[in-house]
Amino acid sequence: MTVIDLRSDTLTQPTEAMREAMAQAEVGDDVFNEDPTIHRLQDMAAEKLGMAAALYLPSGTMGNLVSLLTHCGRGDEIILGDRSHIFLNEVGGLSALGGIHPHTVPNRDDGTLPLEALENAIRQSDQHYPPTRLICLENTHNYCFGSPLTPQYMDSVADLAGKYGLRVHLDGARIFNASVALCVDVRELTRQADSVMFSLSKGLSAPVGSVIAGPRDWVAQARKWRKMVGGGMRQAGHLAAAGIVALETQIDRLQEDHQNARTLAQGLKQLPGIQIEPEKNPTNILFFQLDHPEVTPEDFLQQLASKGVKLLLMKGGLFRAVLNRMVTPEHTQSALAIAQKILDR
Repeated sequence: MTVIDLRSDTLTQPTEAMREAMAQAEVGDDVFNEDPTIHRLQDMAAEKLGMAAALYLPSGTMGNLVSLLTHCGRGDEIILGDRSHIFLNEVGGLSALGGIHPHTVPNRDDGTLPLEALENAIRQSDQHYPPTRLICLENTHNYCFGSPLTPQYMDSVADLAGKYGLRVHLDGARIFNASVALCVDVRELTRQADSVMFSLSKGLSAPVGSVIAGPRDWVAQARKWRKMVGGGMRQAGHLAAAGIVALETQIDRLQEDHQNARTLAQGLKQLPGIQIEPEKNPTNILFFQLDHPEVTPEDFLQQLASKGVKLLLMKGGLFRAVLNRMVTPEHTQSALAIAQKILDR
């Protein structure tokens, strides 16, 4: 049975070119800063993002945590969205390990934080308040329909941060999806940020790793925080080699995932009981609800899985599907046909 796994783009497998590059990689000890392949990946990533320097880490969660630890001290406050990945899905590491206080602002459905609400969240200087240090944005925004934040919005937030002497960190786990969807160079989406994190192991299909980037002195501090939280690696150039291939070959093809997502969203809209607004899903992430007289969300999930289609069922009966390199146009049509057989009663 063919398995069509739509749970996440983290499920992508490395390409044959990646496997070959990993096998042939020249490596050294990265804790001693002597791995030439990691150096090459970091230099390539920094150049693509328009940043001075970059640092390779095992995961995006560690990348965001190390970024926050580098920007903030214990007792400092950050402003971020109430649907952001850092707030919801990173185990509270900013508080548990950094003593950093999160101040949430409600996300709009397009992933933005209202500028007025952002400004109102910035603390005045007062002995009773934690000092505001940082604004965190997410692009694309996972739980806001995979929405990309535009350069114009990023400019507005950067202007606001500058007005109050704050810094901006960008959780850009899927920043290249945003770049492709908006048809802009990725540097148009990162130039406003003081630091950026992006993932190599989602749509870009590398097996392991994320990168953070920023000013050279900031990255040097971040390197020490990476070591403290257990992210110091040795001959990790074997992994970084796949990241290099990802940056060289996998960015433009993200458009295929976006097209398959549109096809899936438009097809789901025609099925009984499914509530979805395809225009709200501009990249590779879909969210939809099921309200069917005979099929519960749990039954739908189970029946799909029994026929080889895997989805993520979230709180409140909300489904998420994430298109990725492992899901072809043919797989997309097959998944729709299977869903239709289950719901046509």
